[in-house]
Amino acid sequence: MAPYTSVVDVHTILSRGGEIALLERRGTGYCDGMLHLPSGHLEEGEPAHAAAAREAREETGVRVDPGHLTLAAVVHHHQEPGHARIGLFFSATAWEGEPYNAEPHKAAALVWADPRSLPSNTIAYPTEGIRAWLDGAGFVPHGW
Repeated sequence: MAPYTSVVDVHTILSRGGEIALLERRGTGYCDGMLHLPSGHLEEGEPAHAAAAREAREETGVRVDPGHLTLAAVVHHHQEPGHARIGLFFSATAWEGEPYNAEPHKAAALVWADPRSLPSNTIAYPTEGIRAWLDGAGFVPHGW
């Protein structure tokens, strides 16, 4: 029997002044109109923290040194039968630049929101990672 495989996602929490950066998805075919953290897939041969820094730069224009990322939470997300994901949520302790919507073809806007009172259109999967980060839970199964 072949070993089980899963998609690995990386998410970056950019926090300042008690708020976090979220992007409103558009034109992607997945949860368009809803909010998500800067995120993406781990690529072959790429360390997870470097992938989180890369995704933050691609989506928000900020430069995050991977050494300024701390693992905030892990979410084992069951999306649908036969499809699960491992979400690694990293908190950025520092970055360079002002976050903005760097991929307007994939996002309608970058918004700042209170992580303790997320907008109702925040996708459930990243919501669980944000809650785990706030609560110090470390690991959360979601959708199982």
